[in-house]
Amino acid sequence: MNQAWSVPGNGASDDPPVTKNQPQISRDGEMGPRTARPGEPGFDQTINLILDESHERVYSTTQGVEQVVLGLHIIRGDNVAVVGELDDNMDSRLDLSSIRAEPLNSVVH
Repeated sequence: MNQAWSVPGNGASDDPPVTKNQPQISRDGEMGPRTARPGEPGFDQTINLILDESHERVYSTTQGVEQVVLGLHIIRGDNVAVVGELDDNMDSRLDLSSIRAEPLNSVVH
């Protein structure tokens, strides 16, 4: 079950809470669900991310999705392309070994 908490000093008191398990996609195309640390800020005003128990999902057209464990991971805000919410129940039902997909391209400015 996802835990939610507010990040201290992140703006208005009615800001939505930060959910514990969120997928991120970095500008270089790396993607994976990552967990922010409960009770500690998961991001700051420049969207630097501090993630614990993180892993990257590596996609391929020839084999299933590979999950690479990253552990504690810090991502600079200027490398963040997307942050979203993850449905843990739906994610746990995915058969990653049967998923084939093109890897994401890097973001180019």
